[in-house]
Amino acid sequence: MNQSKNSHVAAARQVKNYPASEQIARIIWGCVKLFFYLTPRPLYSLRNMMLRCFGAKIGRGVHISNSANIFAPWKLIVGDYSCIGNHAIIYNLGGVTIGSGALISQYAHLCGGSHDYRDPNMSLLKLPINVEDNVWICADAFIGPNVTIHAGAIVAARSVVVKNVEPGIIVAGHPAQKIKDRELTR
Repeated sequence: MNQSKNSHVAAARQVKNYPASEQIARIIWGCVKLFFYLTPRPLYSLRNMMLRCFGAKIGRGVHISNSANIFAPWKLIVGDYSCIGNHAIIYNLGGVTIGSGALISQYAHLCGGSHDYRDPNMSLLKLPINVEDNVWICADAFIGPNVTIHAGAIVAARSVVVKNVEPGIIVAGHPAQKIKDRELTR
């Protein structure tokens, strides 16, 4: 039995999860990321330009922290006037789309990758995440793969979201559940 497990692990390590072009892009982005991290905090335009050079689609007035960790800029779309906070992790294997006016708070983790537990080789799954307009992902929240956070929703701090979140509600907990409707004031 143990040898069987080891052969599956060895086979899984031989699987090519990324084409050569993406591997090269990841290496180059890894080098450029150093400059991204070193840009002073208020130079959002410079960081947005760096991301755009790697294929990201970044809207107007977007603020992305220099400590944000973006895995694949070429699979990132961010709408106008959205923010990605300090130390947020955007692990966008299958693409992450963030709508306009959205806030991804510090230490939030958007994780678009997993493994197929049914496959003996544990093949990599690259799944999308969609954060719609005017969503707030609070500090240290986790958003799992293949999830949509619909417009106007709030994901409370430290919540774990593994299913779609309805529009205009507040969810909290592990797993995240609706705690109330969001009331907007003007």
